[in-house]
Amino acid sequence: MATDMQKLIGTSEEDEEEDMDMDVKEEDDGDGEENGEKHAATPVMVEVGGMATSGSNNQFQYHDQQASRRCRPLEEKERTKLRERHRRAITARILAGLRRHGNYNLRVRADINDVIAALAREAGWVVLPDGTTFPSRSQGPRPMGSASAVVTPSSSHMVSQQTPAASLRGVTSGYQNSGEYNASSMKGVYMPNSSPYDLSSSTRSQTPPMVGDGGEHESHPLIGGSMNTVDDKQIVDLAPKLPERDFAGTSYVPVYVMLPLGVINMKCEMVDPDGLLKQLRVLKSVNIDGVMVDCWWGIVEAHAPQEYNWSGYKRLFQMVRELKLKLQVVLSFHECGGNVGDDVCIPLPHWVAEIGRSNPDIFFTDKEGRRNPECLSWGIDKDRVLRGRTAVEVYFDYMRSFRTEFDEFFEDGIISMIEVGLGPCGELRYPSFPVKHGWRYPGIGEFQCYDQYLLRSLRKAAEDRGHSSWARGPDNAGSYNSRPLETGFFCDGGDYDGYYGRFFLNWYSQIVVDHGDRVLSLAKLTFDGTRIAAKLPGIYWWYKTASHAAELTAGFYNSCNRDGYAAIAAMLKKHGAALNFTCAEIQMLGQHEDFVEALVDTEGC
Repeated sequence: MATDMQKLIGTSEEDEEEDMDMDVKEEDDGDGEENGEKHAATPVMVEVGGMATSGSNNQFQYHDQQASRRCRPLEEKERTKLRERHRRAITARILAGLRRHGNYNLRVRADINDVIAALAREAGWVVLPDGTTFPSRSQGPRPMGSASAVVTPSSSHMVSQQTPAASLRGVTSGYQNSGEYNASSMKGVYMPNSSPYDLSSSTRSQTPPMVGDGGEHESHPLIGGSMNTVDDKQIVDLAPKLPERDFAGTSYVPVYVMLPLGVINMKCEMVDPDGLLKQLRVLKSVNIDGVMVDCWWGIVEAHAPQEYNWSGYKRLFQMVRELKLKLQVVLSFHECGGNVGDDVCIPLPHWVAEIGRSNPDIFFTDKEGRRNPECLSWGIDKDRVLRGRTAVEVYFDYMRSFRTEFDEFFEDGIISMIEVGLGPCGELRYPSFPVKHGWRYPGIGEFQCYDQYLLRSLRKAAEDRGHSSWARGPDNAGSYNSRPLETGFFCDGGDYDGYYGRFFLNWYSQIVVDHGDRVLSLAKLTFDGTRIAAKLPGIYWWYKTASHAAELTAGFYNSCNRDGYAAIAAMLKKHGAALNFTCAEIQMLGQHEDFVEALVDTEGC
């Protein structure tokens, strides 16, 4: 009767433990043949009917016990499988909810370690790739009852020290916002002195220090060559940090001041040299390192292809050198005017505008057919439509002319960095939210892939995929000022996450990476020995929605379950390019109270 009841109600906790013991025993039995002689030779005494016997009778009894333990009922095995499937289903729902509603960037086959690490990072802790977890740099002394955790890849549990009321989400972070945390976590690893993981002074003295760019040494108690145990705490040691091109952890941060956009006029002459000289002297008096200035394509190569006029910039650079300041130069291949912060109008070269009048497809185009002459479409990067040259060749010739003209400034180290313009406002993105076409914050913007060259690329990608019907842009993505939930493409569960949507967004975002890769490869070749940089925008509106619609239209496939910036970061790293991150509409932050529905997250993005 008891056996029948167990079959009806399932196994108890004792049964489950017995199952686990059986599994372990079965694994041990694999060595049974090798150790058979030991079992046979061991004199195990068994009392039978008042007599003590050993030898072959013991072997028969041992094997009978093993056979009975191995023959588990089939029903128990099926119940074990069902419990495991049920557990995995619950885990899948938890992960799906975190990705969809919590903006957690969890990989497809995430496990409990990934969830714990994501929660720890949200609480302001630093979690290294090997699982080592410790308080962030600016947390300072942690309050009583706060959690301290180490997550290691070799185990799926978290070692914690906390009061019963403490939880991981309750950890007090020293960061004012997640933006500060993101900025700090990108600059490296720092171990606070008041950490429960600190080693003794003798052990710390044996730890190799880390050296930053400025030559300053930092003591990192977790850095070493092996795994040590100190005061019953397991410490995971790490390889030394590679030097980075920043000044984190040092006492020196270089400061550059951006010069006015219109410091050089359309004739390539300085507008007010005396006034500018006075301003530069003031900047020098406060010990800034240098200035940043735009070199506009529309001014230098204004009238004819490969006819460059650098006269105004040469005079400006000489003035800066005489004051013993340095230069960061922006090679701007876009139009100035019509965007936030633009106070002058500098169009593209006249000869480019003439080509555009006869072939408007050289410009980015929205689904209504409206052209945007702010910059050239990336579809002509490899098409010779600019009087025998491709767009990339035009950029390359311009960069080579600059390098030749200002060779002495490179040799003397006056020019410390070259930022290469890669799109509208000099940023690596599509012109998806142009004010001239009626866009107003916080509209989602529109896809900009309807010129004949980008449509040709889309058609080829669709044919290669075997779906020629996908050679089109989304027809339900709304307009410039739509909200995500008003569209069938960007709404929760919308087409952006379907088969066609994923194909289109992958292609659309890959065009961004490919363009940056082509131009920066030539910039690296041209300015060998000088740091190059690229600029990315901060697109923060609609960030708290699942689709991140404003980022998608700008070319960043950064929906809640994807990292849309990893490929761009890898491309920049490939060319050794620095990343200049800007938030062009930052002055609009005061409008958040008026646009609460925009689900803005300026720190999170």
